Amino acid sequence: MISQDDYRHMARAIGLARRGLYTARPNPLVGCVLVRDGTVIGEGWHIRAGEGHAEVNALADARERGESVAGATAYVSLEPCCHHGKTGPCSEALIAARINRVVYGMEDPNPRVAGSGLEQLRQAGITVAGPVLETEARQLNPGFIKRMSRGMPFVRIKSAMSLDGRTAMASGESKWITGPAARAEVQRLRARSNAVITGIETVLRDDPSLNVRAAELNLPNAELIAERQPLRVVLDSAGRLPASAQILRVPGELLVVSAVATAPLPQTRAEVTQLVLAGNSGRIDLRKLLQLLAERQCNEVLVEAGATLTGQFLQQGLLDELVVYMAPKLLGSSARPLFNMPLETMAAQLGLKISDVRAIGQDWRITATIDPES
Repeated sequence: MISQDDYRHMARAIGLARRGLYTARPNPLVGCVLVRDGTVIGEGWHIRAGEGHAEVNALADARERGESVAGATAYVSLEPCCHHGKTGPCSEALIAARINRVVYGMEDPNPRVAGSGLEQLRQAGITVAGPVLETEARQLNPGFIKRMSRGMPFVRIKSAMSLDGRTAMASGESKWITGPAARAEVQRLRARSNAVITGIETVLRDDPSLNVRAAELNLPNAELIAERQPLRVVLDSAGRLPASAQILRVPGELLVVSAVATAPLPQTRAEVTQLVLAGNSGRIDLRKLLQLLAERQCNEVLVEAGATLTGQFLQQGLLDELVVYMAPKLLGSSARPLFNMPLETMAAQLGLKISDVRAIGQDWRITATIDPES
């Protein structure tokens, strides 16, 4: 029997889970609330991969408060894990703590769990109820769910454009279309991503570093967040990446992907791996690249690239979410378009579902997905 209190406490667990947004990757976001006799006696969330999971942190919080957890109810946004990794199984921790009831938000899509954690709890005599607020619980971890169920990361394209749909002048000049508030948001999009993908044209034109910079995050725990940088990926089909590129001078992992074998890059501050992934027509196989990133435990991938590469992701059906920042400017008809997509008829159009539109400083952010019925 699910009560209104169950919904309320699960909503709190989901809210706690969100606190790990920038630090828990590649693990899923999970929150846990412990309740006894209607009173919250412990709370926790998964803060960082390799450290305590939400359930363990909630149990520790209850102990610090001087509370006994025996007979309590645990509200967990994701099914407790039942396998040994860098930490012990949360299902065993709940059993050892003599928790009486577990309410879960959603089952874990990880094949190593997939209902086994809940069954272990039942076998130990613990009452199990759920799913509760499953839609909200699933929204916490779109990348983890997709990687576990389909072997692919969640792909998000970030673009910035003028009011007339242009991203850069004909010369390629593009800094800065959007204002500082939008640029800080982009830093946060990078921070929540396991990998950031760009193309060689963007590197040659803008010379970006694509790293997360604590000073630009505008978050209270910015230094902690910036400690774990996303994998940076440059798609360079013909080996044109110059040794002087800023992306090579910034510390962190860098994957340079080509369609043909190219000369080794010089030693740099970046930890560079070169890879050949040949596709059709001398291009890189984007689908294989995403599968490879999933194998590297990438849940969410951010694409920050020009019109040609982003157009390829769209046309190949590899996009999950589109985030466009629209600046109150006009760049004119000679400027570059948002996507290079040579569509010839109305029947070939690609429909979108807009899920959110809001002001970000002086700009507007539009969030959309592909409309499957278009």
